[in-house]
Amino acid sequence: MTGELRGRAVTLRPAGAADVPALAAIRATPQVRRWWRGDDLAAAVEADLADPDLTVYAVLHDGRVVGAIQWYAEDDPDYRHASLDIFLDPSVHGRGLGPDAIRTLVRHLVEAYRHHRFTIDPAAANTPAIRSYAKVGFRPVGVLRRYERGEDGRWHDGLLMDLLADELVD
Repeated sequence: MTGELRGRAVTLRPAGAADVPALAAIRATPQVRRWWRGDDLAAAVEADLADPDLTVYAVLHDGRVVGAIQWYAEDDPDYRHASLDIFLDPSVHGRGLGPDAIRTLVRHLVEAYRHHRFTIDPAAANTPAIRSYAKVGFRPVGVLRRYERGEDGRWHDGLLMDLLADELVD
């Protein structure tokens, strides 16, 4: 993992064991838990940190952990791209921190790893997330029908969005 990445308003730093309580608490908020479920949220965060194919950054604002952003790569040279996921504390929603974190990570992935394409797959019903991703240039590619099972036990649609490096909106 690399060191800190600085955006306009956020700093991304490699997440570690000391971040687990804060990240699990954020994931436990109703606004985040709706989209990032799990029975044992601390164990879910720990599993992400231990996954060798996933790079997780803590998102910091004013020196406080306010969320996480993570990425993994499809390394097949014919399909190479990076996929992103992000969650932020509802107390900082609407301040532009999500787009800032995404821009910061995308720039890093272009410069350090030469990625040219990025994907993200929010729930189709997660309108605030979709709007946030569109602000940085992500475009809808298609609906992933019955993509993930919800807490209600039913299957719900996802939205596949992608971004080409030269489409990143500042």
